[in-house]
Amino acid sequence: MNLAICSLASGSSGNCYVVCAGTRFVLVDAGISGKQIREGLASLGLNPENLCGVFLTHSHGDHVKGLAQVMKHAKNASVYANDVTLRESGLTLAEERIRRFETGETFFLGDLEVRTFPVSHDTGDPAGFTFRRGGRQLSIVTDTGVVTPAVAQQIRGADLLVLESNHDVNILRMGHYPWFLKQRILGETGHLSNEAAASALADALLAAKAAGERTDKTVLLAHLSKENNFPEMAMATVNNILEERGALTAGLRIEILSRSATSDIYSI
Repeated sequence: MNLAICSLASGSSGNCYVVCAGTRFVLVDAGISGKQIREGLASLGLNPENLCGVFLTHSHGDHVKGLAQVMKHAKNASVYANDVTLRESGLTLAEERIRRFETGETFFLGDLEVRTFPVSHDTGDPAGFTFRRGGRQLSIVTDTGVVTPAVAQQIRGADLLVLESNHDVNILRMGHYPWFLKQRILGETGHLSNEAAASALADALLAAKAAGERTDKTVLLAHLSKENNFPEMAMATVNNILEERGALTAGLRIEILSRSATSDIYSI
């Protein structure tokens, strides 16, 4: 297996992705309980003792709340994070088990290339991750209020893409959330709407097509809101916008990640 991903959870209640590269596997975020993570790994035939690392996007609880428990059982794993995220997460861990990076840095874990890039979210130094191996690219783009050029570059280059499609704007605006929370979600350091995700994906596909690049991607719509979205709406909105803009391609596969259930394994 060259590169693969499985979501253990993807939503405001918790986020955790398993990324496999050959015989090596890592987690991106640990925002569900340690017990849920261990059970999820066991369902995939993976032993926490063989976990190589946990990559943290940012310090919000739905991305780090199970981290301490994971690290107790994953004796050989390191935490990969920038200084601000480490500080904000409050993690107490021996320094030799921490691998610090500066957002924007590229480094290697064996033959797995890891690219970090800035996203726009309301924490100190939020980051996204791109993994490259064997000429293929897996990118995780969630928890960002806008698609910056740095984010757009990763969306365009990904063969397998986890892309936030958090909310429907109209449902959010008409819903019961307090005004300050609606403003936070809709703001530039909030979350991507279905429409914003679709537009970013259309831009990437059209740019790749114009440049003669591959457009056969697998796109996993992620971090859907329980209150302000539902899977059918996210899928319909993305497909409709892609069709309107002439960005649908024969090799494009779009699926929805569950907020709480373990997903299928997607590989490239």
